[in-house]
Amino acid sequence: MLISRNTYNSALILFILFIFCSCHNTNNKTDQRDSVASIKKETCATCKTMSRSAMLKASSGNIAAENNPSKNEMVLIKGGSFEMGSNDFADAKPLHTVTVNSFYMDEHEVTNAQFAAFVKATGYVTVAEQELNPADYPGVPADKLVPGSGVFTPPNHAVNLDNPTQWWTYEAGASWKHPKGAKTNIVGRDNDPVVQICYADAMAYCKWAGKRLPTEAEWEYAARAGKHFDKYYWGNDLKPGGKYVANIFQGSFPWKNLKQDGYVELAPVKSFPPNAFGLYDMDGNVWEWCNDFYRPDYYKNSPAKNPQGPKDSYDPDEPNTVKRVQRGGSFLCSDEYCIRYKAGSRGKGEVSSASNNLGFRCVMDATKTQ
Repeated sequence: MLISRNTYNSALILFILFIFCSCHNTNNKTDQRDSVASIKKETCATCKTMSRSAMLKASSGNIAAENNPSKNEMVLIKGGSFEMGSNDFADAKPLHTVTVNSFYMDEHEVTNAQFAAFVKATGYVTVAEQELNPADYPGVPADKLVPGSGVFTPPNHAVNLDNPTQWWTYEAGASWKHPKGAKTNIVGRDNDPVVQICYADAMAYCKWAGKRLPTEAEWEYAARAGKHFDKYYWGNDLKPGGKYVANIFQGSFPWKNLKQDGYVELAPVKSFPPNAFGLYDMDGNVWEWCNDFYRPDYYKNSPAKNPQGPKDSYDPDEPNTVKRVQRGGSFLCSDEYCIRYKAGSRGKGEVSSASNNLGFRCVMDATKTQ
């Protein structure tokens, strides 16, 4: 699916989780706003996000028929019930029992090599590579309106964590082929997760591959892998056996990464042990798109079986912005700033946003034939 220029006007860099947070409530009813206002601060306190428009100001095709590839590198996740959510995050309350059907899930995040095959087959152009319409960015100088995206650019000293512009920049030419700007590339990085992917880009790939994005419930069920821990999907110890088992940020965010997990930024897929279901990197590395619209109050009325998310989105921080759920955290998750790699936590992202810590993985219904 291609994205219109009208929706192209606020590409959110997430986060770090956020990178990640936003939404639009088409009803805009007073009682709905009141229901989320009380959890606004807690929901986003650890996760500042930036739109493409904000970054620009601060820095002043058709899809081919379904390819329907085989289930190679997918894992059959047998359906079942689990306790979804977390008591540690306002938008992940209350804990509630959810049942999901069986489905297949990619064992790892979609890689540069896999996305390159899609682009070669279809000629697809990602949102970050498309031209910008000046009408969508009032007040931004014309010479700044060039294709590009958000890139994590850490300072060389400690900074106040209230201002994300100190570590996020809009880089001209940044895209999946040039994750950190026009002068960078992905040569020799076939097995890195593809990044700079917005929701529309992920959906386009899924259509070509004969797959889909996971629901938020499917994603968490797969991440928990038959277990329920309060802190992390792998257990309650950050470093089981004295070793990091996910690619996250250690040190003083955002300027001093101690690289104790072996990586400063992206890690190739399968660099860390899989979970009990055989899935890699369900924590850290890159944020992953889910198909659900984001609302901080959704769990109060979520269906008990195969929830598909709310009918619309709403984020009290950006009430006029459409957002979808993101899960899993990224290499930028830090207990000093963004803790949303922890079990049951939720991320959120504006649908046309992209950044160099945002990717995806696909799922397929277990009943789908090849």
